[in-house]
Amino acid sequence: MSSGTAMILLAAGVIIILLLAAYAARLRREVRRRDAFRKEEDSRAITNSLENLDYVSAALVQEQVNITEGAWRCKVLLEIIEPTLVEREEFRAFSDVYSRTRHLKTHSARRGLSPRERMGEDKERLQVEEEMHQPVIDAAKAVMLWRSKGGKTLH
Repeated sequence: MSSGTAMILLAAGVIIILLLAAYAARLRREVRRRDAFRKEEDSRAITNSLENLDYVSAALVQEQVNITEGAWRCKVLLEIIEPTLVEREEFRAFSDVYSRTRHLKTHSARRGLSPRERMGEDKERLQVEEEMHQPVIDAAKAVMLWRSKGGKTLH
């Protein structure tokens, strides 16, 4: 191989390496941009969930929302904020109501029930709400206390 050919191959190799390095740097910037965007979105979701949790827990304490609806909403919001929050003893009533009522039909599925089936589900829901009324109210108060102490996550 002549020295001229070697120099051309060396120059081509250096150019290819520089192009690959530039492409890798571009990909790295894109990954950082996407990570920053994802973190911002996660932060916004948590902030919105905390705000909604404040509203729902206050509505539960003031009995402006029914027990089942409020408990479901609080459970979901706590899970968005941090999934382990619903496992805390003071918030467990939300999960208890959810587990006891999740099989009940809602919205369009409920409209598809016969009047007898709907009445049966209403009776079951009302029984759960009667049994869980005070524990859910206490859990909502615990949420309000947790939030007043600066509660955002467990960490």
